[in-house]
Amino acid sequence: MGILSLVLVGLSLSMDCFAVALGISCSGKSVPRTAMFKVACAFGVAQAAMALIGWLTGRVLIDVISKYDHWVVFGLLLLVGVHMIWEALRGAEEGGKLDFTRGWTLIFIAVVTSIDALATGLALSIQGADIAAAAPIIGVITFLVVLAGFAIGGKFGEMLGKRAGVLGGLVLIGIGTMVLIEHLSG
Repeated sequence: MGILSLVLVGLSLSMDCFAVALGISCSGKSVPRTAMFKVACAFGVAQAAMALIGWLTGRVLIDVISKYDHWVVFGLLLLVGVHMIWEALRGAEEGGKLDFTRGWTLIFIAVVTSIDALATGLALSIQGADIAAAAPIIGVITFLVVLAGFAIGGKFGEMLGKRAGVLGGLVLIGIGTMVLIEHLSG
């Protein structure tokens, strides 16, 4: 598998991560640059690690996970989206908001949005791809795409003000719904 193919794989895998970064930054809450880089790193490392794990584990594990990965992604994005809308509509104070940029919440989101990378890692293994090249490319692409999501979401957040939280939540719910529909329709 060539570099261009691996870049395209990395771009496709990073779209869920992009949506989460977009949603976080559209929430109306100011996201410090250090938090943006931390989220981008967490997502990039998770994508690369899951691709490597998928490459190493084989067919048995992926058969089990592929049966419900779309439900996990949908459920997480639905919960995060509803929470963001709830906070935007009730006008929660900054200190009371759930912080998606740190702690167990960040780790959970990074791992769940990387489940597709596990399946991709298995496919790369079957194709005989060089995982030593593929995993870092996937990780770096995801890192850059997440930073782009924050940049784009930050601009929309400034323009929309308090309504940005509702928009961010709707974006996440929409992405989760699209993932679910795509997997259920084959």
